[in-house]
Amino acid sequence: MSLAVVSLIWDDSISGPGAQKVSYDEDGYYLVRFPYDDESYDPWKMHDPSKGGGDPAVFPDPRSGLIHPSHEGWGVLSAMVQWAKDSTPHEYRARFVRDPLGSYDSTATTDTAETGGGQYKAYMWQMFVHPDIPLGLKISARGSGDAKIKTPITHAQFKLAIHTDVATP
Repeated sequence: MSLAVVSLIWDDSISGPGAQKVSYDEDGYYLVRFPYDDESYDPWKMHDPSKGGGDPAVFPDPRSGLIHPSHEGWGVLSAMVQWAKDSTPHEYRARFVRDPLGSYDSTATTDTAETGGGQYKAYMWQMFVHPDIPLGLKISARGSGDAKIKTPITHAQFKLAIHTDVATP
């Protein structure tokens, strides 16, 4: 079975100074952005700045948060987010989203409580993926009364492995 893989990384110590600032969209989540020149692995060009619009996107344009699957298949999505130290949030959320800048179809929303140490969260989900439907990782930090807190992130990874040879009966 063949596998097409993309692995994106953003880190404030690699991609530029300062943490990635979180600002929320209408849905109460932030689409995590990834630079185009710091790809850890993208031979299929699934994170290409020319995809998804007219002019090529530039990090941190919202389109820099998209993975465009290269194949039809069974996708295994994984992500990791490290949040900056902030005593305000008590809940951290993440979701994988189909077409986050278009028709928006969220799946696999995960809520986790604050831990006593650093806020290092990992996520995984599996679903069918299609080349014409981009994918994104959206996050949110919540305080009391479900208030959205703009706690920055310091590190993020977003990965997609597509099983391209799905058997059918």
